[in-house]
Amino acid sequence: MRDVVIVSACRTPIGDFAGSLSTVSATDLGALVINEAISRAGISKEDVDEVIMGCVLPHGLGQNPARQSMVRAGLPWDVGAITVNKVCGSGLKAVMLG
Repeated sequence: MRDVVIVSACRTPIGDFAGSLSTVSATDLGALVINEAISRAGISKEDVDEVIMGCVLPHGLGQNPARQSMVRAGLPWDVGAITVNKVCGSGLKAVMLG
């Protein structure tokens, strides 16, 4: 059995509907925070085993936004990724799954 540890967490900026972030995709924002969480933890991208990311409104993003964000962040292809869609509870559920 391996110990599971959360070494860092980060969240995307909060914007308004049709506001200044409306032209930035959720998967690009996800890649940004993945890289920031890795930087804050002081680890390399190769140290990441899995990405668990909350995404409440994935309409139009395609399959598994967490995986898309992980790839855009430059993590190795063999890293697993899951997207949690539980409205207000997505972030908390992501922590619980970790």
